[in-house]
Amino acid sequence: MKMVALSKVTLVFAAALLGWAYQATRPPPPAILGAPGGLPITSPRVRLKDGRHLAYTENGVHKENARYKVIFVHGFASTKESGFPVSQELVEELGVYMLFFDRAGYGDSDANPKRCLKSDATDVEELADALQLGDKFYVVGCSMGGYVAWSCLHYIPHRLAGASLVVPAVNYWWPLPDGVRRSAYGKLDSRDRRTFWIAHHAPPLLCAWLTQTWLPTSPIVRGERGAFTDKDWEILTELWRKQRESGQQAKATRQGTYESLCRDLTILFGTWELDPTEMRNPFPDGEGVVSIWQGYEDRIVQVEIQRHVARRLPWVRYHERPEAGHALPDMDGVGDEIVRELLLGAGEAPQSEPPRAPQ
Repeated sequence: MKMVALSKVTLVFAAALLGWAYQATRPPPPAILGAPGGLPITSPRVRLKDGRHLAYTENGVHKENARYKVIFVHGFASTKESGFPVSQELVEELGVYMLFFDRAGYGDSDANPKRCLKSDATDVEELADALQLGDKFYVVGCSMGGYVAWSCLHYIPHRLAGASLVVPAVNYWWPLPDGVRRSAYGKLDSRDRRTFWIAHHAPPLLCAWLTQTWLPTSPIVRGERGAFTDKDWEILTELWRKQRESGQQAKATRQGTYESLCRDLTILFGTWELDPTEMRNPFPDGEGVVSIWQGYEDRIVQVEIQRHVARRLPWVRYHERPEAGHALPDMDGVGDEIVRELLLGAGEAPQSEPPRAPQ
């Protein structure tokens, strides 16, 4: 009798587990923007070739009068309203037109059920064409937006006049030396390692993992205090306070976490069809700049991987700030340095030999 009862309990448990797994792997439908009774659209948008729309905002000098046109790609759990810390003085001095947009599934931009590395690059290209930016433009990708900058360098290099990757997110499953991977991955909190592992090996379960409440998930994804340095926390808590007051934080994931956060993580930590360490120089004659800006103290993006990439790509200008963390671009004057070098090629030359990481 005991064996029969135990078998029934086991069957019930197995059925419940299978039911949960089935539901967990079914993505929730995205909220429909602009539908009657649905989420309102509050930004200007352009229509893409596949019928989707991207929302954008323009800043800086008027496009018709600009000497430089720069597209900024926002990071994780963010929107176009996050902007970029560049001074009005520099914008006016150089004549910079700045274009910010919501990536697919964020803010007022339609979700893309086929979103991938290549589609993120072609979104940038189609946005530039729709707004008539000309044959070439500059790209700045911050944090999670850094992977979009890599994608642009690979898929649309002929459209770029230059690119800056600012504390760009990294993939621990890139083709890396074992020592580099172990050192960088080992620095992560075990909860981050577990979440990133799911994103890579079991992406259909990621959304359910992030939204469940009975096991601890990633401190990085949740924006917990321990994921940041003291200086980062001081800078970011002030930025987040302003975003809460303006409603920006809620706007980032208004279409649901699946179409925004989960797609970010599964693309970043998925199997890439390109290898950043084998990237060809898009400016062999020195007509443009590609740079990586990294904080040594960054707990979100590990410095070992950035150093390895910079060693493999000697044409990349690699800047590592010993006192900085993930909030590097928001430190005093750094945003201006990034933009000035991107547009004028000023600043220190590329490091021929960044500090060597474990092999």
